[in-house]
Amino acid sequence: MLDVEELHAYYGKSHVLQGVSLRVAKGEIVSLLGRNGAGRSTTIRAIIGLVMPIGAIRFKGERIDGRPPHEIARRGLGYVPEDRQIFPGLTVRENLVLGIKSSKRRGRWSVDDFLALFPLLGERADVPGGALSGGEQQLLAIGRTLMGDPDLVMVDEPTEGLAPATVALVRELLTKIARSGVAILLIEQRLTIALDIADRLYLMGHGRIVFEGTPDALRAAPAVRGEWLEV
Repeated sequence: MLDVEELHAYYGKSHVLQGVSLRVAKGEIVSLLGRNGAGRSTTIRAIIGLVMPIGAIRFKGERIDGRPPHEIARRGLGYVPEDRQIFPGLTVRENLVLGIKSSKRRGRWSVDDFLALFPLLGERADVPGGALSGGEQQLLAIGRTLMGDPDLVMVDEPTEGLAPATVALVRELLTKIARSGVAILLIEQRLTIALDIADRLYLMGHGRIVFEGTPDALRAAPAVRGEWLEV
């Protein structure tokens, strides 16, 4: 579904991504791991068009590298940024409605479906997004992306700074998204979650992919974890 080949990206003169290649299949959860500064967020920002990419990016068989973000999103690629970017002055329901791309067909998820799935938000459907807790805002940000009926969602650090109970809700939501047939490319700092829910993973270091495999393969590679993950 998503194929990235020899992706390079720069911030000014800084060569941040240095030949990143990865793939995500339909309905698959792929974790992108690495220490802060490894290039993980830049990778997905380059895929969605927020950073100028150099290399080949194919989504559902078509080249999308160099296209504007709104056009890439309309092709079915969703993106949940680390800072969530909800609209604080709009209600929960209004934030979700803004994510709908077409009123002519029903997607996998509706606003009511999502609110019923998470009563925590359903009870606060008419509350402004800015009045929600950090965890509630994270669920809302993911939900708003789902309203666009994406085929693949890229999620950047969804559990950062959240309480354990809310982390469990986010993990539950990601699992349900994959079960609905939507693929996920996940950046996640909590290694236990990334390993538990992923089908495959990539490990980044210094702007490159330094390891590719299954969660079990990474668990069995303490030297790799020590060099590129553990502090």
